[in-house]
Amino acid sequence: MAILKLLHLLSAVIWVGGMFFAYVILRPAAVDVLQPPERLRLWRNVFQRFFVWVWAVVGLILVSGLGMLHSYGDSAPLYVHVMLGGGILMVLIYAYVYFSLYKSLARGVLAEEWKTAGGVLGQIRRWVGINLTLGLLITGLAAAAPYLG
Repeated sequence: MAILKLLHLLSAVIWVGGMFFAYVILRPAAVDVLQPPERLRLWRNVFQRFFVWVWAVVGLILVSGLGMLHSYGDSAPLYVHVMLGGGILMVLIYAYVYFSLYKSLARGVLAEEWKTAGGVLGQIRRWVGINLTLGLLITGLAAAAPYLG
């Protein structure tokens, strides 16, 4: 159980921390110093690299989370089910971002269709913001719930 929890926590830190960095640090810095074509090329490159890691940690989160859930048997606390539901929602949002929006962004950047790619990047930003908020709420729940009784 300790190994599952460690893998689960490290994976969540990588995913949520990566979204926090991209949303709060990298995005404003890129807006300050790069023109739209360069900024869009940067984001395509960043996502290409980051999403490899996200796929890996999503797999680890799901496997480790289900393993820990199984260890509760029929008596998993409510907060565990809330985290599971929130995690599944995060994975579905990520899959939408990856398979639909990121693919459109990459096509737009490669075709140098900057207006289209910029619109898609805005959509990605909104969904990443939602996923980041969910990830922070779930992390807070994971940290606080065992102490709430």
